Amino acid sequence: MKKHIIVLGLFTTLLGNSLQTVAQNAKSWQLTSPDGKITVTVTAEPGLSWSVKHENTTVLAPSAITLSLAGGEVLGKDVSVANAKTTPVQSSIPTPVYKKTSIADNYNQLAVNFKKNYSVLFRAYNDGVAYRFVTGRKDSLTITSEGVNLNFDNDYKTFIPYIREPRYNGDKFQTSFESLYEEKKLSEFNRDTLGMLPLLVELNDGKKAVFTEADLENYPGMYVQLNTQAQNSLQAVHAPYPTAEKMQRLNYIVTARANYIARIAGSTNLPWRAIAISTSDADLANSDLVYKLASPSRIADVSWIQPGKVAWDWWNDWNISHVDFKAGINTPTYKYYIDFAAANHIEYIVMDEGWSVSTDITKISPRINLQEIIDYGKQKNVNVILWATWYALHDRVDKVFAQYSAMGVKGFKIDFLDRDDQKMITSVYNIAKAGAAHKLMVDLHGMYKPTGLQRTYPNVIGFEGVRGMENVKWAPNDDVPRYDVTLPYIRMLAGAMDYTPGAMRNATKAGFRPINSMPMSQGTRSHQMAMYVVFEAPLGMLSDNPIAYTREQECTNFIAAVPTVFNETKALDGKVGEYISIARRKGLTWFVGAMTNWTARDMVIDFSFLDDGAYEAEIFKDGINADRDATDYIREVITVTKNDKLTVSLSNGGGWVARIYPKR
Repeated sequence: MKKHIIVLGLFTTLLGNSLQTVAQNAKSWQLTSPDGKITVTVTAEPGLSWSVKHENTTVLAPSAITLSLAGGEVLGKDVSVANAKTTPVQSSIPTPVYKKTSIADNYNQLAVNFKKNYSVLFRAYNDGVAYRFVTGRKDSLTITSEGVNLNFDNDYKTFIPYIREPRYNGDKFQTSFESLYEEKKLSEFNRDTLGMLPLLVELNDGKKAVFTEADLENYPGMYVQLNTQAQNSLQAVHAPYPTAEKMQRLNYIVTARANYIARIAGSTNLPWRAIAISTSDADLANSDLVYKLASPSRIADVSWIQPGKVAWDWWNDWNISHVDFKAGINTPTYKYYIDFAAANHIEYIVMDEGWSVSTDITKISPRINLQEIIDYGKQKNVNVILWATWYALHDRVDKVFAQYSAMGVKGFKIDFLDRDDQKMITSVYNIAKAGAAHKLMVDLHGMYKPTGLQRTYPNVIGFEGVRGMENVKWAPNDDVPRYDVTLPYIRMLAGAMDYTPGAMRNATKAGFRPINSMPMSQGTRSHQMAMYVVFEAPLGMLSDNPIAYTREQECTNFIAAVPTVFNETKALDGKVGEYISIARRKGLTWFVGAMTNWTARDMVIDFSFLDDGAYEAEIFKDGINADRDATDYIREVITVTKNDKLTVSLSNGGGWVARIYPKR
């Protein structure tokens, strides 16, 4: 369904089925979550603002909401209200490629309709809140800025990823979206750069709030900066529309930008500005808020979308040994990857950079017989996914997708998007739509954070937007284990993340060093294995090379057995930046993963999520000497029931993972 149809219907259908009709002269409204714990207060005198409380805890102090248009009109300023309606919604959302089979979608919605043909919608869920502008005008609109303000009642600690890469041509909006979290108070916000979303704020009473956006379409992504005009306040920044670009570093780099951020249809929905709220850190690791706020699926038949595991070449630098051919970007090497994938029931291989002519993606490298590789894979039930840069693909996506889909390719890993202005956002949706038309899956790299595209186009089954394991090849000062146990609460709240785990050369903090061709990981073997359960990744990469996995077949067997999508997910325990444990179910089998930062600790795994009866648990845990040799692990099989609690010991940078199935 097209967006203008949804918007035009808003002003005629929201009037019915309402909980409450508010008088036209009202200046303030309150919206509560279904459980009554969250209260949103909306005020329209003289301008529009909102505030949020969870029980007695202030989540957001009164914060102005505005939208500035070319010509000087500011929506949300000096407002004149036509009417307001509150509507309860109770429904469910099917989730074909996700961490659970379906999602309960229960919320209360307030629509404040203004006399100048626009509305602002507010929603209150039990686990968060959101608002968005909805315009209902005939003519197109040029937006110069959007006033999204985040005002707080204290100088809270935050977890914020900043844009840190060198700015191409001075353009601060060019980034790979790969940054660690800086843990600072609001007053210590870096003034010389921009903060990316999602970001986390530690509130009073042990509660936390994660701020992000959802249903971002045909509109630029949001950043934040310190609001120097107010105390304890952040404000939104959006990339202006690009007007000139040049080719540089595998991408088109913006060299000039307009004096507006977006041009949109007169009747449209702007993105949701969302806040996930939790009383328990672990709850953030199982949030569905972004998915719930996204537009419904635009793919009628999703049966062809097949998530799964991937044998990947780039991270391990095509390092195959003990073979009778020269390893590299050539046909024998990729046949070897296929043989490995087939032997371990891995569904795909990715052919990364080098398979095509660098200047023309429609031409295959003379070193590669792509059709032979595809056909060889089909014989062994292994399919092929191709890597591509965005610049090589975006302006002829239908031609490229048609060509390789006809050959039997099942998807594309698209890299180096490196920005999220309106032009890029629109391009991403066009790529997703074209992929669906040609029955191709899409994995997006060099990519901004997910904002719900995974619901709207379920064929988009991978997102980077994370400082994944590739960075250990050249970043010796990164505290990777701490980052690993921060991501599930913040970045993963936005959606799946292609972190690319699976390293078999594991190192302690003292023993780690960056190596490009034979890379290590920080932390233990069990830490790496637990990532396959803890991190959401419908396209799950095995990043090391086939030789390394064959030498560690016991671990490989376990990794290959972990599904990439699930029927049920439960966040068991956790603390941001410290540790995490998550349980996920596929059919009758549960998978549990736990990880810690560089601090060794004991954790309790409570098996009360199990049904009645006895279960066998195949466990991989840190060995007694894992603090000296990070590859040290122990495999054991034990019997557990739902009445059991197991204390597990995690080494420095350690992990614990289990496959739990009914005992026969």
